[in-house]
Amino acid sequence: MTLIDVGYGNMVNADRIVALVAADAAPTKRIISTAKDNNMAIDATCGRKTKTAIVMDSGHVVMSAKDTDKIMSKNEEIEDE
Repeated sequence: MTLIDVGYGNMVNADRIVALVAADAAPTKRIISTAKDNNMAIDATCGRKTKTAIVMDSGHVVMSAKDTDKIMSKNEEIEDE
């Protein structure tokens, strides 16, 4: 199991990530809204603006205040080890 830091000490299992999506697009906002309505949203922003929505294989959506590029670069560093 590989954990990825999504900001402020919060970690996500990299093996279960389906997609990392920028949160500013309208379709992504709908995904987040639907996840909130279905109690499938996990807010890992610590009160900051959501920059990335992480879609998990379980249907959960993790909201992160980190940029998509920063999350991916951390994942690539872990894979290189």
